[in-house]
Amino acid sequence: MALPVLTKRLVEIKLGAYCEKRIPHHARDQVRLSYVIRGNSVTLNEERIAFSQPGTWVTVPIAQFRYEDNGSWGLFCSDRNSKWHRYHQAKPSRDLDTLLAALDADQTGIFWG
Repeated sequence: MALPVLTKRLVEIKLGAYCEKRIPHHARDQVRLSYVIRGNSVTLNEERIAFSQPGTWVTVPIAQFRYEDNGSWGLFCSDRNSKWHRYHQAKPSRDLDTLLAALDADQTGIFWG
């Protein structure tokens, strides 16, 4: 299932702003955030310059938001095998900002360490 058009546009605005504000300007030549929309999921990625290959960016998934048929979003975290699991510290919400706040709070250290 693809995201509804208006929901997709809202995601682009909110995640674009989130990625913009999360990384300080002086560090953007070394680290950046991006997101990928695929079907009903939005994956937030951290990109860093590869240590052994300057000029090459390495992408690491940080979090995933999944849009449900009932209009709510779920927040998911990745394990060491790149399998996604619901992040139980954040209940599903119709408000994406609520889940972005939970991501920032990162009570367990699973997202940002």
